[in-house]
Amino acid sequence: MIEPVHMQNFLLAFFSAAGVILAGALYAMLFAWSRLNRQPRLMPWAYGAYAVLLVCVLALAHALNLHGYWQLLVAFLLLGYLLAPHGIWHLCVGTHGAGHEDDAVSPDTLTNKDLRRKSI
Repeated sequence: MIEPVHMQNFLLAFFSAAGVILAGALYAMLFAWSRLNRQPRLMPWAYGAYAVLLVCVLALAHALNLHGYWQLLVAFLLLGYLLAPHGIWHLCVGTHGAGHEDDAVSPDTLTNKDLRRKSI
């Protein structure tokens, strides 16, 4: 049974939840920016943001008294959020390049300009 958040954990829950939102958004943004603009030097920063996300999620799970199978769910969600941008990137490249095989590009070389051109 899940216990309510103890008052001494309320601030931890509040700030770790805010950290989850900010670090998750930063990870997604840096990942996309790195791929769209062919700037692989941003990818370590994206994974750094993911590490912050990981810490915030673990702190939030602790503050919310998540135990047992809830911890498995948290681990599954963390793995999904790590892998989702990679899958979404390949899906976008596949769908935007499907109609134009003559000028299709690989996922590693697709740029923002290519995406705008292919969407027209």
